[in-house]
Amino acid sequence: MRVLLNVIWLVLCGIWLAIGYALAALICFILIITIPFGIASLRMANYALWPFGRRVVDRPDAGGASLAGNVLWIVFAGWWLALGHLTTGIALCLTVIGIPLGLANFKLIPVSLMPLGKEIVDVDSPIPV
Repeated sequence: MRVLLNVIWLVLCGIWLAIGYALAALICFILIITIPFGIASLRMANYALWPFGRRVVDRPDAGGASLAGNVLWIVFAGWWLALGHLTTGIALCLTVIGIPLGLANFKLIPVSLMPLGKEIVDVDSPIPV
């Protein structure tokens, strides 16, 4: 079932989200000081391509730099990304077939708001301590 949902997601939503996150990463890589944000954006692009069967967990080694970076990310990019996922998720939930895709969009909101200090793992893998 995960594979079927991921294929539907990829065709309808995932490819466009991943392209958007990849373009944001490219901009971040051009502006040298924002490379950590570019890496986080590529991680989100990967997650946006294939979200079913994966989850976001906090990295145990994330510290104050991740917090400060997340604050900057929220101010400059995170709030509009989260708003986009929220509106798209609500629109997808208006149809019965789109409900799982809408829920996947809601699942992307926390990582789009605060991507630094997060790790994307399989659902079946243990939570890192």
